[in-house]
Amino acid sequence: MTAHQNGTISSEISDFLLNCFARSPSWKFWLSLPLSLLFLLAMGANSVLLITIRLEASLHEPLYYLLSLLSLLDIIVCLTVIPKVLAVFWFDLKSISFYACFLQMYIMNCFLSMESCTFMVMAYDRYVAICHPLRYPSIITDQFVAKAAIFILARNGILTVPIPILSSRLHYCRTNVIENCLCANMSVSRLSCDDVTINRLYQFVVGWTLLGSDLILIFVSYTFILRAVLRLKAEGAVTKALSTCGSHFILILFFSTILLVFVLTLVVKKKVSPDVPVLLNILHHVIFSALNPIVYGVRTQEIKQGIQRLLKKVW
Repeated sequence: MTAHQNGTISSEISDFLLNCFARSPSWKFWLSLPLSLLFLLAMGANSVLLITIRLEASLHEPLYYLLSLLSLLDIIVCLTVIPKVLAVFWFDLKSISFYACFLQMYIMNCFLSMESCTFMVMAYDRYVAICHPLRYPSIITDQFVAKAAIFILARNGILTVPIPILSSRLHYCRTNVIENCLCANMSVSRLSCDDVTINRLYQFVVGWTLLGSDLILIFVSYTFILRAVLRLKAEGAVTKALSTCGSHFILILFFSTILLVFVLTLVVKKKVSPDVPVLLNILHHVIFSALNPIVYGVRTQEIKQGIQRLLKKVW
């Protein structure tokens, strides 16, 4: 890579520099400890959940297989994002190779939509369990989970591929400094001298098509669930029915809220510090990953008992 005296890059770049929180350098210090603790919690809690579901025969059911997929996605996303952020915070290792940057971009976009799609399938699972309990064993089978997993991987894996490809084909001639802690699509593509309208449009259309359709179907599922629950006459039936959906609903609400806040900060970015969306993006990748296994572990009796048995074996 060579550069002119004015600082512009005159040939194809081989790496980028992640220049995060340049306007709020003290954030690195205050964020590093809680971020590292959240990362360890997310990795540990999801690993324990995966091992528990794997070893406990009573948890070899479709809902827990979907929960395993969610935990696996959380682990991969955390490993893709947080270690690099901490390396920037602690050791000032800002450099990230050209190909590593676009791989990170792909995983972030792909796995976020995979998580959303997994929630949609889990919402359908709860809908069948509450609204059609007698048909549940014949509808929600291991084969259903296998087909759902293939759909989740194929739909999101294929539709998000153009995002990093479009960005990687741009000509980067201004600078290689990304004003972000992550290789977010728009943060990278704005460094290009080319027209990035197609990049922005594709990101927008795919993002809202995938996440939007999932959230609509989740909303429809819970509308039917709520209507069915309110019709129950038996004493305690409403509480029991809602408890089976509680953990899932809490996580969906949290997932949607963080996404909504993140989108709103981007919309009103002129009124907030440019570092705020960066902070929210980082926290979204780790807080949710840590929250997912904890909520299910605390609220689901079968998982709680399975974890207790696992810990007794270990100790």
